[in-house]
Amino acid sequence: MNDAPRAEDSLGDGLDAELEEDDLYDLVMASTVLPEPPRPINWNLLSSGDAEAEWLALNQWVDQIRRTYGLPASVIPPFWYRHPELVWELSALHLHWIASYDPEQDASGPIAWHTDFALARERLREWVATCGTRIDRDRPTRQTIWPGEAPQAPIEDEVIANRMEDFIAFVAADVQSRQDIEDDFIRAKQAADCARDNEPG
Repeated sequence: MNDAPRAEDSLGDGLDAELEEDDLYDLVMASTVLPEPPRPINWNLLSSGDAEAEWLALNQWVDQIRRTYGLPASVIPPFWYRHPELVWELSALHLHWIASYDPEQDASGPIAWHTDFALARERLREWVATCGTRIDRDRPTRQTIWPGEAPQAPIEDEVIANRMEDFIAFVAADVQSRQDIEDDFIRAKQAADCARDNEPG
Protein backbone atom coordinates (compact mmCIF):
# COMPACT_ATOMS: atom_id res chain seq x y z
CA MET A 1 0.00 0.00 0.00
CA ASN A 2 1.38 3.40 -1.02
CA ASP A 3 0.93 6.02 1.69
CA ALA A 4 2.84 8.73 -0.19
CA PRO A 5 0.90 12.03 -0.22
CA ARG A 6 -0.73 12.89 -3.48
CA ALA A 7 -0.25 16.29 -5.12
CA GLU A 8 -3.96 17.05 -5.05
CA ASP A 9 -4.09 16.33 -1.31
CA SER A 10 -1.53 19.06 -0.65
CA LEU A 11 -3.91 21.63 -2.16
CA GLY A 12 -6.61 20.84 0.38
CA ASP A 13 -9.31 18.32 1.08
CA GLY A 14 -11.97 17.95 -1.57
CA LEU A 15 -9.98 19.56 -4.38
CA ASP A 16 -10.81 17.95 -7.69
CA ALA A 17 -7.69 16.44 -9.23
CA GLU A 18 -9.13 17.14 -12.66
CA LEU A 19 -9.08 20.93 -12.27
CA GLU A 20 -7.98 22.74 -15.38
CA GLU A 21 -4.95 25.04 -15.32
CA ASP A 22 -7.14 28.16 -15.37
CA ASP A 23 -9.15 26.82 -12.44
CA LEU A 24 -5.97 26.23 -10.44
CA TYR A 25 -4.81 29.78 -11.19
CA ASP A 26 -8.14 31.21 -10.05
CA LEU A 27 -7.99 29.12 -6.89
CA VAL A 28 -4.49 30.29 -6.01
CA MET A 29 -5.28 33.95 -6.76
CA ALA A 30 -8.44 33.79 -4.64
CA SER A 31 -6.35 32.89 -1.60
CA THR A 32 -3.57 35.38 -2.35
CA VAL A 33 -3.64 38.80 -0.73
CA LEU A 34 -2.54 41.39 -3.27
CA PRO A 35 -2.04 45.09 -2.56
CA GLU A 36 -4.93 47.22 -3.71
CA PRO A 37 -4.27 49.72 -6.49
CA PRO A 38 -3.78 53.29 -5.23
CA ARG A 39 -6.95 55.32 -4.89
CA PRO A 40 -7.32 59.11 -4.76
CA ILE A 41 -7.03 60.43 -1.22
CA ASN A 42 -9.56 63.00 -0.09
CA TRP A 43 -7.96 64.57 2.96
CA ASN A 44 -11.28 66.15 3.93
CA LEU A 45 -12.87 62.74 4.46
CA LEU A 46 -10.12 60.68 6.09
CA SER A 47 -10.85 59.05 9.42
CA SER A 48 -8.50 59.71 12.31
CA GLY A 49 -6.72 56.38 11.83
CA ASP A 50 -6.43 56.72 8.07
CA ALA A 51 -5.20 60.31 8.37
CA GLU A 52 -2.38 59.32 10.71
CA ALA A 53 -1.23 56.58 8.33
CA GLU A 54 -1.41 58.87 5.30
CA TRP A 55 0.47 61.69 7.04
CA LEU A 56 3.32 59.37 7.98
CA ALA A 57 3.50 57.77 4.52
CA LEU A 58 3.43 61.13 2.74
CA ASN A 59 6.03 62.63 5.06
CA GLN A 60 8.40 59.72 4.44
CA TRP A 61 7.93 59.96 0.67
CA VAL A 62 8.36 63.75 0.57
CA ASP A 63 11.61 63.45 2.50
CA GLN A 64 12.82 60.78 0.08
CA ILE A 65 11.94 62.88 -2.97
CA ARG A 66 13.49 66.11 -1.75
CA ARG A 67 16.75 64.28 -0.94
CA THR A 68 16.80 62.20 -4.13
CA TYR A 69 16.37 65.23 -6.38
CA GLY A 70 18.13 67.81 -4.20
CA LEU A 71 15.04 70.01 -4.10
CA PRO A 72 15.40 73.44 -2.47
CA ALA A 73 12.99 74.83 0.10
CA SER A 74 11.52 77.03 -2.63
CA VAL A 75 10.02 73.84 -4.13
CA ILE A 76 9.40 71.66 -1.06
CA PRO A 77 9.71 73.65 2.16
CA PRO A 78 10.20 71.95 5.55
CA PHE A 79 6.75 72.96 6.78
CA TRP A 80 4.74 71.91 3.70
CA TYR A 81 2.27 69.99 5.91
CA ARG A 82 0.99 73.27 7.38
CA HIS A 83 -0.29 74.41 3.97
CA PRO A 84 -3.24 72.59 2.37
CA GLU A 85 -2.30 73.69 -1.14
CA LEU A 86 1.08 71.96 -0.77
CA VAL A 87 -0.41 68.89 0.91
CA TRP A 88 -2.88 68.32 -1.93
CA GLU A 89 -0.22 68.73 -4.61
CA LEU A 90 2.33 66.50 -2.90
CA SER A 91 -0.28 63.90 -2.06
CA ALA A 92 -1.38 63.72 -5.71
CA LEU A 93 2.24 63.47 -6.79
CA HIS A 94 2.83 60.67 -4.28
CA LEU A 95 -0.12 58.64 -5.58
CA HIS A 96 1.05 59.21 -9.15
CA TRP A 97 4.50 57.93 -8.18
CA ILE A 98 3.05 54.80 -6.55
CA ALA A 99 0.99 54.03 -9.64
CA SER A 100 3.88 54.75 -12.02
CA TYR A 101 6.23 52.34 -10.26
CA ASP A 102 3.66 49.62 -9.65
CA PRO A 103 4.90 46.20 -10.89
CA GLU A 104 1.80 45.97 -13.09
CA GLN A 105 2.57 49.31 -14.76
CA ASP A 106 4.08 49.42 -18.22
CA ALA A 107 7.63 50.65 -18.73
CA SER A 108 6.57 54.18 -19.71
CA GLY A 109 5.10 54.89 -16.27
CA PRO A 110 8.25 56.36 -14.69
CA ILE A 111 8.97 58.77 -17.55
CA ALA A 112 5.34 59.93 -17.47
CA TRP A 113 5.72 60.60 -13.76
CA HIS A 114 8.88 62.64 -14.31
CA THR A 115 7.11 64.69 -16.98
CA ASP A 116 4.33 65.52 -14.55
CA PHE A 117 6.87 66.03 -11.77
CA ALA A 118 8.46 68.85 -13.77
CA LEU A 119 5.09 70.60 -14.09
CA ALA A 120 4.32 70.00 -10.42
CA ARG A 121 7.59 71.65 -9.37
CA GLU A 122 6.54 74.85 -11.12
CA ARG A 123 3.22 74.87 -9.30
CA LEU A 124 4.98 74.15 -6.01
CA ARG A 125 7.34 77.09 -6.55
CA GLU A 126 4.38 79.39 -7.14
CA TRP A 127 2.50 78.23 -4.06
CA VAL A 128 5.56 78.33 -1.81
CA ALA A 129 6.25 81.91 -2.91
CA THR A 130 2.63 82.87 -2.26
CA CYS A 131 2.23 81.21 1.14
CA GLY A 132 5.41 82.72 2.56
CA THR A 133 6.80 79.66 4.34
CA ARG A 134 10.58 79.66 4.79
CA ILE A 135 13.38 77.28 5.72
CA ASP A 136 13.23 78.08 9.45
CA ARG A 137 9.87 79.78 9.94
CA ASP A 138 6.28 79.57 8.82
CA ARG A 139 3.05 81.50 8.69
CA PRO A 140 -0.49 80.68 7.52
CA THR A 141 -1.16 81.26 3.84
CA ARG A 142 -2.66 84.72 3.36
CA GLN A 143 -6.30 84.68 2.28
CA THR A 144 -8.07 87.16 0.03
CA ILE A 145 -11.00 88.59 1.98
CA TRP A 146 -14.18 88.91 -0.06
CA PRO A 147 -16.75 91.66 0.56
CA GLY A 148 -18.78 90.95 3.67
CA GLU A 149 -16.25 88.58 5.22
CA ALA A 150 -14.55 89.23 8.53
CA PRO A 151 -11.03 90.63 8.17
CA GLN A 152 -8.18 88.21 8.62
CA ALA A 153 -6.23 88.39 11.85
CA PRO A 154 -2.67 89.71 11.58
CA ILE A 155 -0.26 87.07 10.32
CA GLU A 156 3.10 86.73 11.99
CA ASP A 157 6.00 84.42 11.23
CA GLU A 158 6.58 81.58 13.67
CA VAL A 159 10.19 80.45 14.11
CA ILE A 160 10.35 76.64 14.29
CA ALA A 161 13.58 75.19 15.62
CA ASN A 162 12.77 71.48 15.24
CA ARG A 163 10.89 70.47 12.13
CA MET A 164 10.21 66.84 13.15
CA GLU A 165 8.83 67.81 16.55
CA ASP A 166 6.53 70.31 14.86
CA PHE A 167 5.37 67.72 12.32
CA ILE A 168 4.54 65.20 15.05
CA ALA A 169 2.62 67.82 17.03
CA PHE A 170 0.76 68.93 13.89
CA VAL A 171 -0.27 65.39 12.96
CA ALA A 172 -1.30 64.61 16.54
CA ALA A 173 -3.55 67.68 16.59
CA ASP A 174 -5.06 66.81 13.20
CA VAL A 175 -5.73 63.21 14.23
CA GLN A 176 -7.28 64.34 17.54
CA SER A 177 -9.51 66.82 15.72
CA ARG A 178 -10.79 64.08 13.44
CA GLN A 179 -11.26 61.75 16.41
CA ASP A 180 -13.33 64.40 18.19
CA ILE A 181 -15.61 64.69 15.15
CA GLU A 182 -16.00 60.92 15.01
CA ASP A 183 -16.77 60.76 18.74
CA ASP A 184 -19.37 63.55 18.42
CA PHE A 185 -21.01 61.70 15.54
CA ILE A 186 -21.18 58.45 17.50
CA ARG A 187 -22.65 60.20 20.55
CA ALA A 188 -25.25 61.97 18.41
CA LYS A 189 -26.21 58.71 16.72
CA GLN A 190 -26.49 56.89 20.04
CA ALA A 191 -28.69 59.68 21.42
CA ALA A 192 -30.91 59.55 18.33
CA ASP A 193 -31.19 55.77 18.55
CA CYS A 194 -32.04 55.97 22.25
CA ALA A 195 -34.70 58.62 21.63
CA ARG A 196 -36.23 56.53 18.86
CA ASP A 197 -36.29 53.41 21.05
CA ASN A 198 -38.06 55.35 23.81
CA GLU A 199 -40.80 56.69 21.56
CA PRO A 200 -44.24 55.49 22.65
CA GLY A 201 -45.87 52.85 20.50
